[in-house]
Amino acid sequence: MSSKQPIAIVTDSTADIPDELLAEYEIHMVNNYVIIGGKSLEDRKDISREEFYTTLPNLKDFPTTATAPAGIYQALYERLLSQGKEFILSIHTSGRLSGILNAASIAANAFAERVKVIDSLSVSMGLGFQVLAAAEAAREGASVEAILGRLAELRKRIKLVAMLDTLEYIHRSGRVSWAKARLGEILRIKPFLEVLNGQVLSLGESRTYQKGFQRMVELLRRFSPFEKIAIMHTNAEDRARQLIEEVQDILPTQIFTVNVTTVIGSHVGPNGLGFTAILKSS
Repeated sequence: MSSKQPIAIVTDSTADIPDELLAEYEIHMVNNYVIIGGKSLEDRKDISREEFYTTLPNLKDFPTTATAPAGIYQALYERLLSQGKEFILSIHTSGRLSGILNAASIAANAFAERVKVIDSLSVSMGLGFQVLAAAEAAREGASVEAILGRLAELRKRIKLVAMLDTLEYIHRSGRVSWAKARLGEILRIKPFLEVLNGQVLSLGESRTYQKGFQRMVELLRRFSPFEKIAIMHTNAEDRARQLIEEVQDILPTQIFTVNVTTVIGSHVGPNGLGFTAILKSS
């Protein structure tokens, strides 16, 4: 059945989709890079997430990130089309936050109308859930137009909220204007953020982890019921488990627990905690 599937689904490693689901749905993932001490390390391959987050606080120089070049995407698109795919949907992290979408778009130009690049307007599992929905629809035989319609509807119901352990990393990354503007504030606060319409927005902060944790619980209860949910963390599995236990009564049967990719983690730091949810249709 999969060999007859005419639509291929491509994404990048910021999608945070577990490897077993990539294989099950035949999703093609292009890895990004984290650069530490001048050495370029391929995400998901050259450094584990656990190793990265353990090392991060002790690094002398702030790590940087890089997208795979357009040529990598072009080669993948070419291979998929030569293997008999009729169309490619390439779905990526917010174009407002990364150059990934641009690299994929440049590559797509070589294939006329056979490759469509889509801005998820999200990151991590906010992107991942969209990619999984597209792959599931493609496997069911949905048309390109039907898949695009499904993704547009899904995006309206995605809620992504995170509590960072410190303002330091997102401030140093320079990617978020409101974090840059707060240089004079102490870095020990626990900033809350939301990714909405492709942008990172501030939701204020908590002064202690415990207060922040309780606020996270309150937000989850406010936004429930959920169709799907992923509890995300940056090498803070104990915190993720504690959050799941606290709100177990409102969670769906299947819960994804995701240690966020190094490329995103470079900008948010270790010990972060958050969730991506698909809210149930009203």
